[in-house]
Amino acid sequence: VFPEPKEHLTKFPKVIGTDGRKMSKSYHNTINLSDTEPAVRQKLKTMVTDPARVRRTDPGNPDLCPVYEFHKIYSPQGTQDQINKDCRTAAIGCIDCKKLVADRLVEQLTPIWDIRAKLTQDSSQVDEIVDAGSKRAATVAKATLQEVNEAMKI
Repeated sequence: VFPEPKEHLTKFPKVIGTDGRKMSKSYHNTINLSDTEPAVRQKLKTMVTDPARVRRTDPGNPDLCPVYEFHKIYSPQGTQDQINKDCRTAAIGCIDCKKLVADRLVEQLTPIWDIRAKLTQDSSQVDEIVDAGSKRAATVAKATLQEVNEAMKI
């Protein structure tokens, strides 16, 4: 009756937080969908980078840099390749790298922010969405309980 759940992982099953650890609210290292653009940029600006890269002229290692992990998620492949090359040759500094990824992240988050603002202004639409979802969930739950009762011969 109950199928065994299977994992469904995306290309990026774990997102790195602003401190280099896994992103978690309990670590206070998150970039939230509800954050404002200035907040997102500030969080990225203070994000840790390659610990071995002390000076701007030191070559970096993107494989050790949490900021580059964000480039892998949000930047197109061509940009990733260029950042990888420029970081390893010190042609780009960490500040510029963070600005580039901030631009990409803001670009991705802007449509979400727009929808959120619209829904915040019209709470009746949110109520309608919740009601419709509740009705669909109740229908599925009823059918599932019927299957369980039949399987258990209740």
